[in-house]
Amino acid sequence: MANIQAKRPYGLMDNSYQSAGGFEGLQQLVGLFYDVMAELPESENIHHMHTDPQPVRRDKLARFLAGWLGGPRLFSETYGPINIPQVHAHLVVNEAERDAWLLCMEKALAQMPYEQDFKEYLLTQLRIPAERIRQTARRQ
Repeated sequence: MANIQAKRPYGLMDNSYQSAGGFEGLQQLVGLFYDVMAELPESENIHHMHTDPQPVRRDKLARFLAGWLGGPRLFSETYGPINIPQVHAHLVVNEAERDAWLLCMEKALAQMPYEQDFKEYLLTQLRIPAERIRQTARRQ
């Protein structure tokens, strides 16, 4: 009989982090995410909101996602503590900007070799901080 191991549920311990391929997988995802953002007409506005040099913004997001997905707290180890809505509070983020960010992530996830249920799980989970940012950010 084959040794079949049940899939560990996402959101527990470091299961999501491992499902994302660890830090290397997140770096790849974040690279695709920012590539999509630079090319997609719908994301032009949010692309210009990211003022850090490209390597820094990519590193920050990958490190944030590592801890957010239950892996090592790489962001705080490198950059200090973070409050995502507060960090974005100075930006104008309405529904269009929130949706453009999520669209970039959806397109980046589509290019990753993740299980489909993990892609759906991750996008669903990312809607929560995206909406909190929209609620906290300045209004136009």
